[in-house]
This record gives sequence, C-alpha cells and structure tokens, in this order.
Amino acid sequence: MSIPTSLDGTAPPAQPSASPRVAIVTGGSRGIGRRTVGRLADDGYAVVVGYAGNQGEAEAAVKEAVTSGVRAIAVRADVADEHAVAALFDAAEAEFGGVDVVVHAAGRAHMAPIAELNLAVLDDLHRTNIRGTFVVVQQAARRVRPGGAIVTFSTSVVGLAFPGYGAYSAGKGAVEALTLILARELRGRDVTANAVAPGPTATDLFLDGKDGETIARLAAQPPLERLGTPSDIAEVVAFLASPVGHWINGQVVRVNGGII
Repeated sequence: MSIPTSLDGTAPPAQPSASPRVAIVTGGSRGIGRRTVGRLADDGYAVVVGYAGNQGEAEAAVKEAVTSGVRAIAVRADVADEHAVAALFDAAEAEFGGVDVVVHAAGRAHMAPIAELNLAVLDDLHRTNIRGTFVVVQQAARRVRPGGAIVTFSTSVVGLAFPGYGAYSAGKGAVEALTLILARELRGRDVTANAVAPGPTATDLFLDGKDGETIARLAAQPPLERLGTPSDIAEVVAFLASPVGHWINGQVVRVNGGII
C-alpha cells in the first residue's frame, strides 16, 4: 500500500491522537502546583493531582480542572517514598493510558541562619526537596512517553544567595544539578527535562511567617516591582511542557521578573 503524500510529494503530517496528553503534577493541591493543574487542563491535558495530605484541596483542584472539559484524578503520595510514587504513576497509566508530562512542584521551605538550623529540620527538608525530586524524576525517566517533558522546581535564591535560605537553597541547587544531568541521560528518548526557578511569588508557602515590611521589600526587588503570581509561573511551565517548548532542554529558567 502506498503512503499518501501532499502536493509537494512529502508525507502529510501525522494526525493528532484522539487521546489527550496526560500530566502528573505533584504538589498539585496548592500554590503554583494548583495553578499549573488548571493551566494544563486549559490546554486539554488529562491531569493527575499528586498531593501529600490535604485531600479536600486536592479534590477542589480536580473539580477546577474538570471545568475545562478534561478528566482529572487526585492521588495521595509522599514524594520521597518510592513505592508511593510508583503507585502514583501506576494510577496515571491505569486511568489515562500513559504519562506525557511530569511537573514536580511538591516541596518544603524553612528559613533559618546556617549556624542556628536544627539538623533534624535539615534532614526533613532535604528528604522532601532532594530525595523527593530524585524519586519522582526517576519514575518519570522510566515512564514518560516520547515527545514528553519533565519539569522540576528550583528557586532563584540559588543565585541570589539570600541570608537565611542556606538549607533550602542547597536543596534546590541539588535539584538543578539533577535536572541537567537527567536531560543528558534522556538522550534518544525525545523527552525534555528543565527546571523552573521562581523568584518571590505570592503563595501561602512564601508568605507564611513574613511581615508586611519584608513582603514589600521583596516585591520591590524585580524591575517590574511586584511579587510573582502562581499564574506567572504556571504559564512558563505550560510552555515547557508543550510541543512548542520542546526545543528547550536541560535548562534552568529563572522566572523572577528580572531580579539580578
């Protein structure tokens, strides 16, 4: 049987699959992760909302996604537990047939001077932010389909070196290193891996414990003179996850309004 061709003799472009692309978003019940769930749903993705403990918020994120006309489910998983994360991916494959995009937005933050930080807090922080990232991208590297994308989360503080952020920044520096190596290890798979590094962003995680003066000072740092919003970050994530952003690979994208 001959292959149909266009008028110039070339094969016509492949027709899009009837099945939607599928995204897993860890930390999808709150903040940047929650907005990313909604943004990917707007683009037609079926979405798996990964969450750590707040089932009510996760179910609300699912309901918001469904209003965009897509399917969505919520799955509880401790990102540092390899068995729970494997089950998260199993659920995505069982419900939707596969995984095309993984956005690892789950994370924890704790601010304290290096000299004063309780090492038990350091261990807990790095369990989630370093081990959790490794566990999630390990499954993503094994399961994301060709043409897909993996997006991790760092922070612009890695470069800005704010006092008090030593433990948090160290963990996110590890995320950056892991992501860039992953991109190279995925050679031949047609899967990208990038890290998004937000600056100060108006989420509950960021605002918690900060007084008005501190928030105003941080908001004044970008030339755009405001805090970022979860939507600012989610738009960049959606671009990196999409086919039009597929040529961007192995990068750390600073999304911070121009803070130097």
